[in-house]
Amino acid sequence: MGALSKNLEFKRFYQRVPLLVWLLLVASLSGCVVNPVPTPETSKASGTPGNVDFADAGASAADATTAKDTAGGGAQDTALWADASSDAAQSDTIGGQWSDSSSADTAAGSDAQADAGGATGLTQAGAQDFGLFRQILEAGGIPGPAILDDLGFFAEHKLDYPQPTCGQDMCLHALLGIMGNMITGSTCTVVQLGLNTPIQVEGLQRPPLDLVLALDTSGSMTGAPMQYLQQGLQQMLDHLQPGDSVALVSFDDTAKVLLPPTPIAQKTAIEKAILQLAAKGQTDLFGGLFQAFQVAAQLHQKAKTAVPPREVRVVLLSDGAATVGLQAPAKLVSLAASYAKLGIGLTTIGIGKDFAVTTLRDLAEVGAGNFYFLEKPAAVKEVFTEEVKIFLVPVALDVHIAVTVGSGYVLRGVYGTHGWTGGPGGGAIAIPTLFLAGRTSAAAELPGMGEGRRGGGGAILIELIPLPGIPDKGVSSLQLTWKHPKTGQTISQSVQVQGPIVPGGAIPDGGIFTHPTVEKGFVMLNLFAAFQMACQLALDADPGAARGVLEALRPEVQKWLAKPGSKPDPDVADDLKYVDLFIANLKKVAAQTPVSKPPEPWPKD
Repeated sequence: MGALSKNLEFKRFYQRVPLLVWLLLVASLSGCVVNPVPTPETSKASGTPGNVDFADAGASAADATTAKDTAGGGAQDTALWADASSDAAQSDTIGGQWSDSSSADTAAGSDAQADAGGATGLTQAGAQDFGLFRQILEAGGIPGPAILDDLGFFAEHKLDYPQPTCGQDMCLHALLGIMGNMITGSTCTVVQLGLNTPIQVEGLQRPPLDLVLALDTSGSMTGAPMQYLQQGLQQMLDHLQPGDSVALVSFDDTAKVLLPPTPIAQKTAIEKAILQLAAKGQTDLFGGLFQAFQVAAQLHQKAKTAVPPREVRVVLLSDGAATVGLQAPAKLVSLAASYAKLGIGLTTIGIGKDFAVTTLRDLAEVGAGNFYFLEKPAAVKEVFTEEVKIFLVPVALDVHIAVTVGSGYVLRGVYGTHGWTGGPGGGAIAIPTLFLAGRTSAAAELPGMGEGRRGGGGAILIELIPLPGIPDKGVSSLQLTWKHPKTGQTISQSVQVQGPIVPGGAIPDGGIFTHPTVEKGFVMLNLFAAFQMACQLALDADPGAARGVLEALRPEVQKWLAKPGSKPDPDVADDLKYVDLFIANLKKVAAQTPVSKPPEPWPKD
């Protein structure tokens, strides 16, 4: 505390730390990721939206006006670490009869569990990918803090959890990690929650699909955005199955049904309609989405009695910036939520450098769907040809994880989900929908910089603060419930998490990791925290301090990648490339400010 208070350069920085964090510091409690750089609630439309414009010291990300506090993934005071491991799952193929069994496992955390390389991860609805953040850095810019989202960042990391052998189709794993952070060395305690499944993407049998595409054809889609859209749709057609149908709704000044529901067998007619798309006029986003839902509602009525059962889904492709009609994001979100309750899901795909991140992410989240961004031609192929196999049909609905913290710990925060509510003693994680994640191995080589990372699955990280002197090794109890998307059956699992040491006990050199994937989760979280801090410091016109954060982290990440006996990790290696890009971009604008020692992002023991 004394060292921090003496650093006057960062006085204003620490004044923004939530009150609960300071109370915990005063109580001399250890901890991890406390984000002292909250996303701004207001912004100026200066420079490129989503970038920091150093011509204006008060510049901010244009999309931050309606952005959530992404720094904590829905937690009020976000943080790191805890322990144990447990399993829970489901049963056979999507659209089939899944078992309604339940299980309860208690685990103290064991490194003896087998890696689940080859197992399929699960990803949460609304997962924002890392595409826009990458694009801004590759273009030489500085991302605004509203661009970075913990759920989306984590989803681009494949984590090999223990094998999904719990006897169901969805297995919950709770794993312990305790170690010093990679920026200042403060000790962290985290419970990493992961979900995977024995269902394999290859050979997956999904139900026939009625797909309604809501296509933005306004003037802002001129050029590359329209090219991406048309290329992507044509590639998508190649990966739909016999029995599927496609309807096209276009919107500019007004919305209209461009192509009524058409069987994929009539592919030539669908392609002809796609190639006739032309960008012009304003953007009636609400009108286009409403018209698409109307078409989907008619299909949904027929699907109820169809044999075999059919899936109906809307996919919105847009820059998300409404200019005519109902423009309030809240109205759009309400519309998507109302149709989601009827069983009509919505996936959103952002196109163009100025797209509305928050609007499209929130639409996908309430619409029980996924969210993607097309930042380059390679992303078009990745999203439309690879992800189309899995992003359209959910594996689990109404997922709820109740978290109760043991008597020897205080919960500080949660990363990796937008659905957390709670306080120091516990709370709950609500996830509307879970989908299959396409990647099956953390060590598999990536095709290129920023490509091939979607479909990792991600993690939820719960940070705990130990209370020394309390002998209870119980860390937390977890109660998982979820609903089968076809049968409506509720499946449940309870897990008791036990720690190998008492709260605040001695930690061996190298820390405690009950499974190798927790160590990767720890690195992933440190990278996210450093990116977030650097974005905020740059926004505050302090690029030198932003460099200080990234340059403190960089050698530690390199050491982890070069650790003897460790497997290659293309995700973290790719992250490091963006750390270097971020530093290089900061150097271009930092001539007027010195490189500063990074602020303390985690309280010391």
